[in-house]
Amino acid sequence: MFNLSIPWWEFVIRCVIVYVFLLALLRISGKRQIGQLSPFDLVLLLVLSNAVQNSMNGGDNSLLGGLIAATTLVVLNYLVGQAVFRNKRLEFMIEGRPQILIHDGRLFEDIMARSQLTHHELNAALRQSGCSNIEEVHCAILENNGSVTVTSRKNHS
Repeated sequence: MFNLSIPWWEFVIRCVIVYVFLLALLRISGKRQIGQLSPFDLVLLLVLSNAVQNSMNGGDNSLLGGLIAATTLVVLNYLVGQAVFRNKRLEFMIEGRPQILIHDGRLFEDIMARSQLTHHELNAALRQSGCSNIEEVHCAILENNGSVTVTSRKNHS
């Protein structure tokens, strides 16, 4: 239960490598995938976590090994959060920047395409904000977390 099959420091190194890899992979996949999980995306994340488990534990199934891996991931996540808070360049690299989808009724199709945001998803966000069409929108922004913030023209008359 407490006997490790690999040294403790190897757990830490393996977890750091997997964490950085997954962070980069999820960052590349875009904002929409992270902010709006569909059932397919949830299944992908579950399978992905199972796929990287063995690369983190090196075949060790001990209790202590699991505790070391979990602690490493939580500490690493905390440190990355602190680094992002303190360093704007790192914040941009990890979290990205909000992107304007609509401004004064003008839709930016290129940004929607880059963000892999469909018209159906955008229209759902508009309806949720009380706008029935693009012309009613002063500004629609794709936030870092994948949500769409909409401000109607009525509020800015």
